[in-house]
Amino acid sequence: MNLDELYTADEAATETGFKRQAIYNWVARGYLAPVPGAKRGRSRLFRLEDVFAAERTRDHTRRRRSNAC
Repeated sequence: MNLDELYTADEAATETGFKRQAIYNWVARGYLAPVPGAKRGRSRLFRLEDVFAAERTRDHTRRRRSNAC
């Protein structure tokens, strides 16, 4: 495993253009998992391809508010 190809959530957000909080949300919801055993300091590490895959596979449906009064 090459650590140069792994990114912290902050670095992955900068590289991909997604918000850091979105990456944390995808982890919490099970769409994305950090690389097992890979850390830089206390930060978990991610592959960019996994971040992009999480964005593609997450549920894109949004709850809509009812217009009925």
